[in-house]
Amino acid sequence: MPGNSNSNPPDYRHKVLTLLALVPPGQVVSYGQLADLAGLPGRARLVGRILRTEDTSRLPWHRVVAASGRISLPIGSDGRHEQRQRLQKEGILLKGDRVSMAQYRWRPDLAAILMLMDQ
Repeated sequence: MPGNSNSNPPDYRHKVLTLLALVPPGQVVSYGQLADLAGLPGRARLVGRILRTEDTSRLPWHRVVAASGRISLPIGSDGRHEQRQRLQKEGILLKGDRVSMAQYRWRPDLAAILMLMDQ
């Protein structure tokens, strides 16, 4: 967003992108969970903005879904179709456009995450 570059300090972007890189194949993370792990509680929309504005081509962006497990990209968009295909390729089953968060939610070792974030 023009004029908003200072509202998202680079260290926050770095934390979000670093954590996203850790999400393993076959698991998903919600925008809110990613925000919480990055030290940005309640900032799910900020995570969405970061993912929308940063180069995530080498990151598993497709593993990020809404808290309900829903794919949140616009219906009919190429990105939504690509996300769905990538998730299915990793063995994640979708019911409609939803992932079972109970089954596929990433449950990282929080101590390891904290140590990584302190570096």
